[in-house]
Amino acid sequence: MKPRTPPDSPQLFQAVPLVPDFRLELKARKAGHWPVAGADEAGRGPLAGPVVAAAVILDPKRIPEGLNDSKQLSAQRREELFVQILATATVSIASSSSTRIDETDIRKASLDAMRRAICSLAIPASYVLTDGLDVPPGLDCPGQAVVKGDARSVSIAAASIVAKVTRDRMMARAHHVFPDYGFAAHVGYGTAQHRAGIEKLGPCSLHRMSFRPLRKVEDGPQMDELISD
Repeated sequence: MKPRTPPDSPQLFQAVPLVPDFRLELKARKAGHWPVAGADEAGRGPLAGPVVAAAVILDPKRIPEGLNDSKQLSAQRREELFVQILATATVSIASSSSTRIDETDIRKASLDAMRRAICSLAIPASYVLTDGLDVPPGLDCPGQAVVKGDARSVSIAAASIVAKVTRDRMMARAHHVFPDYGFAAHVGYGTAQHRAGIEKLGPCSLHRMSFRPLRKVEDGPQMDELISD
């Protein structure tokens, strides 16, 4: 069999990773909306801990370099950008506890945290860009849901970093209260270490009892299990 000839235009056949920019913000500004906030959350998938949302209004003249989807960055780089974002942007953070998640569901709890983060900005947003499929209800301004928004908008990317770093820090503190679950290592996700801790000790007050394997009533697959951070 003859060897395959490599394509003469490889850029046409290789996926080009998305890099967030400021175009969606500028489009909203051109339409008369300013300032524009980006909003995102972290922690939809874990078995324990809160879901944390952040809203960020970037200063167009002081946008930190290297903003990207928080999952594409190392923990050290997220920490560095977290400091830069807080020093140059208007930021608000809110969370929904495991109790709140169990009382409603993860989607509603996430959107409520996002709404509270947006509404608590020191400078009211005129327009909001949110990551995912939904704009939180109850906002005082219009907004746009952006699929893969943290890879398309630097404002959403900044919010994803703030939410992720904040939640990771919260779970690191939780480790000191409940050291036997290993929260500092897995931040609440259903790793083997975490599941072994639950099997040995049972759940603690941070666990989401509506999530499998913690849910007592086996009533078929749940959306909770299918959602990742």
